[in-house]
Amino acid sequence: MGASPFLEKSCLPRAHCDRLRAKTFGESFAKMKRTIATLFMCAALFLCWPMLAFTQLVPDPNAPPHSDAPPAAPAQAPEATPPPDAQPALPPPGPPPPANFQKLVPSDQLAFLNDYANQPAKVLLKDKRFHGLMKQAISSTEYHYGRDMSLSDALGTVLDGSMQPVQVRDNRFVTVSGSNGPYLGGRGFLWFDIETGVALGGFYFHPTNGEPTPTVTVFSRQLTDHALSTGQLPEPFVEDLEQWAANSHIPDVTVRYFIPENGKKYVLEHDEDYCWSPPGEPGPDRDDCQQMMAAAADDDMNAAYFMQETGNAANATAWMLGPDQIAWLQVRDRTCGPRAYSCRVRITRERTAVLTGHPAPRPQPVR
Repeated sequence: MGASPFLEKSCLPRAHCDRLRAKTFGESFAKMKRTIATLFMCAALFLCWPMLAFTQLVPDPNAPPHSDAPPAAPAQAPEATPPPDAQPALPPPGPPPPANFQKLVPSDQLAFLNDYANQPAKVLLKDKRFHGLMKQAISSTEYHYGRDMSLSDALGTVLDGSMQPVQVRDNRFVTVSGSNGPYLGGRGFLWFDIETGVALGGFYFHPTNGEPTPTVTVFSRQLTDHALSTGQLPEPFVEDLEQWAANSHIPDVTVRYFIPENGKKYVLEHDEDYCWSPPGEPGPDRDDCQQMMAAAADDDMNAAYFMQETGNAANATAWMLGPDQIAWLQVRDRTCGPRAYSCRVRITRERTAVLTGHPAPRPQPVR
């Protein structure tokens, strides 16, 4: 038998009401839980706030000391350095410092040289006082003049029996020379400055030991430098050196060395500007003077290479160029060509600076 229509109509609202009651009760219960949680949080803050405030008042023992001074102003950044192009150009460097001489000879020990002016050198060589000066002037070293011998003996061979007159200039600068070397065109001289006590010498010959040839070697036991160019030597000495070279038919450009007190041999670099001329006067032939500049640069480089290969020994012997130098010469010749003299001089000077370990000298006006 089917259900009464009245009962069906009354059941639908009741089920709906039950669902509404369940939903309302759930929402109320959730709201009550949130309220309780909020109350617990407030109670916790109320109880813990004094303790948190107290801990903020206690200083940290590891903290830096407190100061009531106002905060320091932020450090200013350093001024920016202007780029290199904006900086003022530096003035060109001056001439190199003069050579350093030590243990100068007192003037009173040199004054007697004036008495031998214009007399043959062999006459002065008989004076024992002059032999004492030779010991103070000539570097103590083993020198290669055809064979190994002391530099003193090498100079003695060219001065022995010399008829060349003793030159005294301005009653001060004395040159004692000889060209009696028994072989290899040997010739040499000693030079004294009576006023300052400087003593120097020079020796020229054609080596056969594999080094560049011919050579002029300047020496002095008073010299302490290990790097020199010609312009750093005393100007009166350079003037008399050039006069001696002209009288002895020595080329204007040739390999140059110097031997200081330590007995080793170093390159005496050319620093003459052969293309210079005084203002208002005609200059030398440009092609000729540039060839001289290139030849001087080559001589310095060849001497520097030989000295590097032989450890600056004054009696060294070497015969072959290393592959590095041969390769460098090939690159230079391809880069510059045979007649680009300015290019050759510049690149060769750079190579010499690498070999010697010090900058190339600046060209100076020819005196």
